[in-house]
Amino acid sequence: MSELNRVELIRERLEETLNPTQLEIVDDSHLHAGHSGHGGAGHFQVHIVSEKFNGLATLARHRLVYSALENMMQTEIHALSIKAQSSDETA
Repeated sequence: MSELNRVELIRERLEETLNPTQLEIVDDSHLHAGHSGHGGAGHFQVHIVSEKFNGLATLARHRLVYSALENMMQTEIHALSIKAQSSDETA
């Protein structure tokens, strides 16, 4: 799968599941070219703001993001940096 397709699939899954008010996905895969052990999967940064994070601790927010991405974490994503904020934090 191409990096562009991965970004779009990440976006689609996060939008469907978490209905973010803000979502930024950065593909950092080019910075890790030749990195052994990733099997062609990508490196990404996600900044997401969602009402679904209101009242949740950071770990619970990250679990929601991982859950939304399902099996992509085993096949398409090698590394994921997450900044998850509640809508209360950005108001």
